[in-house]
Amino acid sequence: MENELKKPVIIALDNACTEDSIAILWEKLDAAVGYEVFVEDVFLATTESTDYTAGGLEPGGEYEVYVVAIGGDGQRVKSESVVLHTAARGRVLDITDYGAVASEVDNPIMADTQRLYDCTQAVQRAIDECGAGDTVYVPEGTFVTGALFLKSDMTLKVDGRLFGSSRLADYPVMRYRFEGRESDCYASLINTADGEHANITICGKGSIDANGRKLFMEIMKEKKAVRGRAVCIRNTDGLYIKDITIRQSPAWCLHTIYCRNVALNNVKIFTKYAEDGRRYEDIFNGDGFDPDSCSNVYVFNCLIGSQDDCIAIKSGRDAEGRVVGIPSEDIRISNCSFTSGFGVAVGSETSGDVRRVLVQDCVFKDTYSFASVKSPRGRGSMVEDITYENCVHDNTSTEHHDCRWFRGALYVDEFYSVEEFDENSAEPVNEGTPHIRNVHFKNIDTKTVAGNAVFIMGLVESPLENITLENIRAEGLYGMKANNVNGMSLKAVQVKGLNGSDYIFNNVKIM
Repeated sequence: MENELKKPVIIALDNACTEDSIAILWEKLDAAVGYEVFVEDVFLATTESTDYTAGGLEPGGEYEVYVVAIGGDGQRVKSESVVLHTAARGRVLDITDYGAVASEVDNPIMADTQRLYDCTQAVQRAIDECGAGDTVYVPEGTFVTGALFLKSDMTLKVDGRLFGSSRLADYPVMRYRFEGRESDCYASLINTADGEHANITICGKGSIDANGRKLFMEIMKEKKAVRGRAVCIRNTDGLYIKDITIRQSPAWCLHTIYCRNVALNNVKIFTKYAEDGRRYEDIFNGDGFDPDSCSNVYVFNCLIGSQDDCIAIKSGRDAEGRVVGIPSEDIRISNCSFTSGFGVAVGSETSGDVRRVLVQDCVFKDTYSFASVKSPRGRGSMVEDITYENCVHDNTSTEHHDCRWFRGALYVDEFYSVEEFDENSAEPVNEGTPHIRNVHFKNIDTKTVAGNAVFIMGLVESPLENITLENIRAEGLYGMKANNVNGMSLKAVQVKGLNGSDYIFNNVKIM
């Protein structure tokens, strides 16, 4: 039966464990009105969410966890149990014991750190001396550093503030990916070096502030390399980022490249405004989080206020991306809030393929769009099995309008970045022809005062395949436009264009 209460399926994140906490997720059940969480047969909480973080646990412990789904009629169904382990307690290396000295930063936007105490060597020394299972600890206070390089099997715990130096000499030029291609890049504030890494945790109640506006200006003057990020983690299997705030990057804020088993839990990312409302002026390409050729990525309970895409899922660009051929796949974004920018995007750098993405139970406030799937000619990719469901979007901002970079509140676009195009004109199919199929939108409420409510645009030579919209209420300045779609399903869809045009379809095969 469609509304039968089924057994919850727990997603065990072995890397989402600290010394005193474990995080679990489970698959959403349409028939459930809530869930009860048990650890060692002890009831911990009732929640409507599909994740829970249990704290106050003992280090090096083994904990049996299960979830009970509750139906509207009071029926209860228990999941299978899973066993998770908290991390063993290692040494704590306080950076002040290595010579780090806190500084006063009067204006964290456009801060010139030339005369402030440089803690780079002290903090890096603590990292280098960190053994497996140890923690490098940043206490309360502001500590100015240049590029830092983490290593495997360590925790960086920040209860104060790591603040980016404004000296470009503190950021060596490295070779790694940006916008889908390997490029010369200034190092980021937090990095991994070349080579394979595993089991890195970044956590704490403090912040990582890249001093991005000042760095942006310095980088644009020198122009030796591409702007760095606030945090750039590469080639890592097992990355857990918890509770911390990451802000003010000179470009993308958090960038993971060729990583597996990534979890973001209760992370806050700000690239457009500081928490007090002051704007980080001048910065562009200010994405929040970019998982780039990454797999098994879980983002939950996070808050992102971005200058560009809040989250952008990528896998390389054009011929180079196809040669590398590492997809982004098995990505779940749930119970998150987004407060500026362009929502959750797939693309446009998708040449290594993107598949199996779920955006679920998220709220978007004054983001121009909430959902975008974009892969233009040249990418040659397969983008498939993308789902947005149970999301609410309300945009009252008129700062932006539809253009080649963004087409509406909800859009699937194979003409992304093209200023003027003829949607009825085909080009020869070749290795650069993109393919998008199996994109689903369900239980969506979206309202915007700017641009299209829904925009779905395929290529004549490569029509979009199997696009479904179910239980959708969408209102925009313009209504819904759809072209070149081979198989579209509309069920309980209401679209309203404030200019009077609700639906404009061309070359669309309705299922």
